[in-house]
Amino acid sequence: MDSRLLQAEQLGVKLEIVNGLPLWEAQPVYRHQKAVDRIRSTINPALNTACQCIHIADVYVSFPNGSLKRPDISIFCREPDEDEEAITLVPEAVIEIISKGYEAKDLQIAPPFYLSQGVKDIVVFNPYTLAVLHVHPAGAEHHISPITLTLACGCSVTV
Repeated sequence: MDSRLLQAEQLGVKLEIVNGLPLWEAQPVYRHQKAVDRIRSTINPALNTACQCIHIADVYVSFPNGSLKRPDISIFCREPDEDEEAITLVPEAVIEIISKGYEAKDLQIAPPFYLSQGVKDIVVFNPYTLAVLHVHPAGAEHHISPITLTLACGCSVTV
């Protein structure tokens, strides 16, 4: 993995490279992490699905176009092969929790990027307003938390 990404982590910065452009944000605050933990605790496979609904928080994912992102929550149908480097398996779904000052990154940049890389469901949660944006290839839906969503992979999640 690029040593610059690891150095940024040591400085308290979350660095991502999206379509060749570096994007950064400060490390998340408690409210953000509390939302991540709460949402992860609700992720479950639906009946009659082969998807294992493996969910991982804040891990580097190397996408097909070479971009490196760290979704707040990545959902996979199986365990990724990599456990010591960036994951190359494209997530079935990602969930981003908005941090103050970084709304554009999660609302304007992330959804079209993830769709272009084959992610089937993108959920963006604003813990300050309780707004939930669910983006998928067929369009986008706006909700207010709490809401339980069924994802294309067969997992359910309550945001």
